[in-house]
Amino acid sequence: MKRTSKTMSLPTFFNPKFLITFIIKIFILSSTFSTALPTSLSLSNVQFEAENSLNNEHEIPLFRTLNRRHLIDCLSANPYLQISVNTTSSLSDEQYINVTVSGISRPSDKYWVAVISPSHSSVKYCPLNSLLYKETGDLSNLPLLCHYPVKAAFLKNDPDFLTCKKSECKKQGADGSCSIKTCTASIIFHVINIRTDIEFVLFDNGFDAPCILKRTTPLPFANPNKPLYGHISSVNSAATSIRVTWVSGSIEPQQVQYGNGKSVTSDVSTFTQDDMCGGIVKSPAEDFGWHDPGYIHTAVITGLQASAKFSYKYGSGAVGWSDEIQFRTPPAGGSDELTFLAFGDMGKAPRDSTVEHYIQPGSISVVDAMAEEVATGKVDSIFHIGDISYATGFLVEWDYFLHLITPLASRVSYMTAIGNHERDYADSGSVYPTPDSGGECGVPYESYFQMPTSLKDKPWYSIEQGPVHFTVISTEHKWTPGSEQYNWMKSDLASVNRTRTPWLIFNGHRPMYTSAKSALVSVDPLFVTFVEPLLLQNKVDLVLFGHVHNYERTCALYKGKCKAKPVKDANGVDTFNNSNYAAPVQAVIGMAGFTLDEFSPIAKDWSLKRISKFGYSRIHAKREELKFEFVNSNTRQVEDSFRIIKK
Repeated sequence: MKRTSKTMSLPTFFNPKFLITFIIKIFILSSTFSTALPTSLSLSNVQFEAENSLNNEHEIPLFRTLNRRHLIDCLSANPYLQISVNTTSSLSDEQYINVTVSGISRPSDKYWVAVISPSHSSVKYCPLNSLLYKETGDLSNLPLLCHYPVKAAFLKNDPDFLTCKKSECKKQGADGSCSIKTCTASIIFHVINIRTDIEFVLFDNGFDAPCILKRTTPLPFANPNKPLYGHISSVNSAATSIRVTWVSGSIEPQQVQYGNGKSVTSDVSTFTQDDMCGGIVKSPAEDFGWHDPGYIHTAVITGLQASAKFSYKYGSGAVGWSDEIQFRTPPAGGSDELTFLAFGDMGKAPRDSTVEHYIQPGSISVVDAMAEEVATGKVDSIFHIGDISYATGFLVEWDYFLHLITPLASRVSYMTAIGNHERDYADSGSVYPTPDSGGECGVPYESYFQMPTSLKDKPWYSIEQGPVHFTVISTEHKWTPGSEQYNWMKSDLASVNRTRTPWLIFNGHRPMYTSAKSALVSVDPLFVTFVEPLLLQNKVDLVLFGHVHNYERTCALYKGKCKAKPVKDANGVDTFNNSNYAAPVQAVIGMAGFTLDEFSPIAKDWSLKRISKFGYSRIHAKREELKFEFVNSNTRQVEDSFRIIKK
């Protein structure tokens, strides 16, 4: 499904305030990066770099520029050089592989090894594609690798390599001394089942000017059709049905078996390079970042009870079965109690010493901490509000993300909202014409995470769990008055039965307020102008946003002014009394993985707490009390909390 709409949101792009902000972005970019970027950039590149320059996204690691380097075979006459792995059999679904490089005559910090998949992919210079890489922002000597590495590691990661502590004598002199000595390095790679064969390629000259030295023979996975990375999500507020979604290399329908002998057959879908966004200038998703996603299977299991434990497994006799998994249904909408975890901007990180296209350094600690909570059985559901995997056009990274969240998402309902790194791309119909999705344009996101939305590419929905009504929007689709999403928001918020669900929580990706240094490019004033009145009119209690990579909460806030501030309860916890409703409390919770953003030196009057640490939020809702906690994922300690009561 191509996102081919050629119209942008005119009220946003041509509004004077937006243009002023845009001009300031370009000024910041030109003054900050005048010596680092080419002088001739397309408009979309300028927007992309400018927006991200204050969000810790401008420091592009050299590994992410590999597709911009000329690549040739190294001029090496070393007859002793070898690369080998510690397995000769097919690979399991998850495996740590020891790659050994031996026969190196002079240790250097320029040697590195990459995982390439599919193994038949060319990693040589691709001269015919040189005009297709202008989007990378580097117009000199394009391109380089025909296929992007899954991950890579320098041999210097072995602490014994540069000092040649592991050496061999290849030739002895007449006096018995060693005349030719070579050095050896070993690197561990964490590999998961991505369905296509992999191989390891040895390079020299670093990431700046890499050349190829050696490569292993291809390594296949034992079962490329294996059903993997299952996760569950809610389909309605009754909580008597749950959607199970997983990935397999097989197009043949499979099954979910659950309960006492019940089963349901999967619907099967996939997407191709033709579904990705692009144009004359190809995007990473439709070109060098592409990796076959296999097939996405999904099935809805029914006849469940709310707030109850069940078991399930998915697969078939032909391709194999997953392990049996215990899961918990959320409480039904209108019931008395709910505990959920919420966060944004998580992504993934390697569980080895390698580098990948896009690394979110806090993601593993956050997942591990939340997995401990889920294992206690006290968590009912999870809400991930945008910037999901950060694959951004490098499709194999969706597999690594799905693998990372499996301990969470396979056991409780994992609900999501779309963010800029899932959806945005020029001329695709998104509000913001930045290339943040790398050409994905929401297609992989909506394939892997099928929320209870009305149609494809309309990723807004509402759902009720316990005493909470959740309104989930897309900040990347039109939200201006008269737009389809605006009309839906207005209707949904007005329809909430506050006797059934006394708490109304509004979720979206881009925030209305932040005191981070990136505030200028993180907040769209028109979004605040048009949408914030709906929150006040419908007495929204709590607003959750991501996009900015830290934690910050506000007073009861409207139009930049505190309408009410909390008082301390008997335990010293900030408490808002919404029996006398003043305005929504807003929280930015984009601290779940991406490199943290710094705050401006001076906090605004409306900013009550600012924490730049990795973590997640834990919310416990009863009918008369909503308790919010920020949990530091490294210490597992609660570092901030507040209450909203209705008594």
